[in-house]
Amino acid sequence: MSVEKKLESLGLSLPKPPKPVAAYIPAVKTGNVIFISGQIPVVEGKVRYKGKVGQDISVEEGYEAAKICALNALSIIKDIVGSLDKVKRIVRIVGYVNCTEDFEEPHKVVNGASEFLVKIFGEKGRHARLALGSNALPLGAAIELEMIVEVEE
Repeated sequence: MSVEKKLESLGLSLPKPPKPVAAYIPAVKTGNVIFISGQIPVVEGKVRYKGKVGQDISVEEGYEAAKICALNALSIIKDIVGSLDKVKRIVRIVGYVNCTEDFEEPHKVVNGASEFLVKIFGEKGRHARLALGSNALPLGAAIELEMIVEVEE
């Protein structure tokens, strides 16, 4: 089953690639590696989850926000290489969680992206990862996610 069919079976579809909110490009492809700029949980041009996890946003809502960030990153990959079936490996993700000073579970929030990627890509979706707490993110987003992906030439 193609990756996009798998997404459809989960009731999901790829959004249009989000437009940058500052002076950067969505991704850089060098050789067979794509470096995806930080993605926030934007749905139809609006930030879906704003605020601090542990105060305004629950861990469960942060988890869902991380899935949206990963889906936005996948839309950028498709835009660059034409098909998500060309993904050889999700190499690494970094998740920044906008949270309170005493919040100790950014890893549980970023699991939203990690578990989603494994569900979509299987073993190719297993990746190295970093999950960090932050005191602020662009546009007040609850999470920002960057990704490094290996693709077929």
